[in-house]
Amino acid sequence: MLTRRRLAALAGATALALSLAAPAVAQDKIIIKFSHVVAPDTPKGKGAAKFEELAEAYTKGAVDVQVYPNSQLYKDKEEMEALQLGAVQMLAPSLAKFGPLGLQHFEVFDLPFLFTDYAALRKVTQGEVGKMLLSKLETKGITGLAYWDNGFKIMSANSPLKKTDDFLGLKMRIQSSKVIAAYMNQLGAVPQVMAFSEVYQALQTGVVDGTENPPSNMYTQKMNEVQKHATVSNHGYLGYAVIVNKQFWDGLPKDVRAGLEKAMAEATDYANGIAKDENDKALDAMKASGTTQFYTLSDDERAQWAKTLAPVYDKMSGRIGKDTIAAVKGAMGM
Repeated sequence: MLTRRRLAALAGATALALSLAAPAVAQDKIIIKFSHVVAPDTPKGKGAAKFEELAEAYTKGAVDVQVYPNSQLYKDKEEMEALQLGAVQMLAPSLAKFGPLGLQHFEVFDLPFLFTDYAALRKVTQGEVGKMLLSKLETKGITGLAYWDNGFKIMSANSPLKKTDDFLGLKMRIQSSKVIAAYMNQLGAVPQVMAFSEVYQALQTGVVDGTENPPSNMYTQKMNEVQKHATVSNHGYLGYAVIVNKQFWDGLPKDVRAGLEKAMAEATDYANGIAKDENDKALDAMKASGTTQFYTLSDDERAQWAKTLAPVYDKMSGRIGKDTIAAVKGAMGM
């Protein structure tokens, strides 16, 4: 939660932002503050930079996109509230962030071993189910523009994680997600919700024992320097929704919004096109550094992990919605 003083500051920023947004054509440039919590050289960071470049080109300079990476403006728990208040105009939060808003449907993306590969994922994010989920954001004053990939997650800790029993008693940092907490509990671990910007120090000082991340996030935050072991499990997916303040978006001139939509479509293709490659490179770089010992699960071991985590589906079906889970599986032909 934001402090009362910060809320007051945000409220002032909101009034200013909306006063600027409504008569947007009267301004020399329309400012779009695009805040995110990861490094510039991650898939999301590069996608944001590409959007900045294209947006300014396609609007012929009418828009000034200002990208703030690495939680420079807001941490995980703050950024959504800042968007709704109008203190920033654009975010790309992980899909789990919508659960606290009452949109638990998005937590379907956190279910373990749901997506076998990117092709299966695309059937959801680029299909009718993905559009349906984004449309639910409108009730919260948010417009969903696109899905961006990071990739599939690996587990890390200061002890080997080859069998599910290896997690017993480990304090594992997670982002705020009831589903992720449920599968960490299923593994016998102790989930610890923590802002992404605080993870490195928490690992370094032993506040937590391990965490999960796509390789690009782990590498760019140098978590491999403070984690002795990692398992390439690809057990879960981390993706983002690029979102904007609805009142700001609806108040834009039509030609400007059209240019931004074109820029977003191309930036999305770019970001999703580089995601797997960026993660592969990060994994190779971490292996080459020698700071972390990596272990890749065999097919049989993956099957055993999936079997151990299968009860999470039933436990979370009431929260996510059986219909949502069925729709996602149906889109993938399961």
